[in-house]
Amino acid sequence: MAVDAVVMGLGYVGMPLVHAAVRAGLEVVGFDVSHAVVDGLMDSRSHIDDLTDADIAEIRERGFRATTDDAVLAQADAIVICVPTPLDDDSRPNVGAVEAATRAIAARLTPGTLVVLESTTYPGTTEELVQPILEEASGLRAGVDFHLAFSPERIDPGNPTYGLVNTPKVVGGITPAGTQRAREFYGRFIETTVAAKGTREAETAKLLENTYRHVNIALVNEMAQFCHELGIDLWNAIDMAGTKPFGFQAFYPGPGVGGHCIPIDPNYLSYNVKSRLGYPFRFVELAQEINSSMPAYVVRRVQDMLNDDAKALRGARVLLLGVTYKPDISDRRESPAVPLAEALLEHGADLSYHDPAIEQWTVAGVEVPRVEDALTAAPQADIVVVVQNHRGYDIDAIAGVSQRFLDTKGKVTVDGAQRL
Repeated sequence: MAVDAVVMGLGYVGMPLVHAAVRAGLEVVGFDVSHAVVDGLMDSRSHIDDLTDADIAEIRERGFRATTDDAVLAQADAIVICVPTPLDDDSRPNVGAVEAATRAIAARLTPGTLVVLESTTYPGTTEELVQPILEEASGLRAGVDFHLAFSPERIDPGNPTYGLVNTPKVVGGITPAGTQRAREFYGRFIETTVAAKGTREAETAKLLENTYRHVNIALVNEMAQFCHELGIDLWNAIDMAGTKPFGFQAFYPGPGVGGHCIPIDPNYLSYNVKSRLGYPFRFVELAQEINSSMPAYVVRRVQDMLNDDAKALRGARVLLLGVTYKPDISDRRESPAVPLAEALLEHGADLSYHDPAIEQWTVAGVEVPRVEDALTAAPQADIVVVVQNHRGYDIDAIAGVSQRFLDTKGKVTVDGAQRL
């Protein structure tokens, strides 16, 4: 029995895709190698922030099912690859999950199937890695016997305005017919699709989007450091620049960058440039250096604030507020709170944290104590550091009862508290 789509990889990218497609009337099966993920979904339990248990229950009632059996791939009209693409220890793209997913598809591929890669990766992956595996193992020809395309995911966890359905979907096939077939597929549940020239352009578009953010965040992060030394309120300067109705977009400093996209994706482009052309992508490498240095800079600011009162960081009670990478979600991928906490522990700080979304937090093998109420715990800390400004925090109220207060998100207005 044929199904409209099989989505491979049921995480932050795959599940919103599944949810939108099923609600639009498509028959969708989800595939994942994790039995825990599959079992949870079959029991109507969500494991991502953007979908509730009720959302999963709804699509289950509409016919969605999840499986670890790749035999379902042979039944699919369309197969969408949404597996993770992390970096290895040397900051090189790890496309092992993409390769494994592609080999599973190749063993089950049937004529006429549409295969779309959504996993973020370096330009050329679709045609140089995915296509040869599919063709060699299946005996079918891409663009003739089956269609192949790349469509970058644009999921922004926790975004209340833009979700999968109303965010334009870029699609690039290895042939014009493949592009059109992919647009027709996505057009069944996404409002706007946009045709790229080809797969490489679609792959590069994703990396450009996040490299743009990466570089501009690095700009204001470096400015935050020298503006503090010069006695300039950078936050006010950004607000003033933002009054210009053209030619400026506001970016804000912080304790580092988190999530899969900004700290990870630009490295794919940098790797591609260096491996193919032999020279560095200097903007990306400099931005990475600056953004990666921000947790250490926050530690120095904490030390300075304690030193001003003749206190040492060693033994000081440091309370971190918010340890996720974005506000109001539980996603901790690449959160700058981790290297910040590691550095504070290395300096001998007596560390604790509060986060309404995180019940337990282990850093470098050490379980960091969680306080139950930020407002109550703040007066007992030698310094409170806002790492992530969750909506439930009354920043000024917490700062008002704190001995020392450093806000890396720039929201505090209480006299005596410091902003990054």
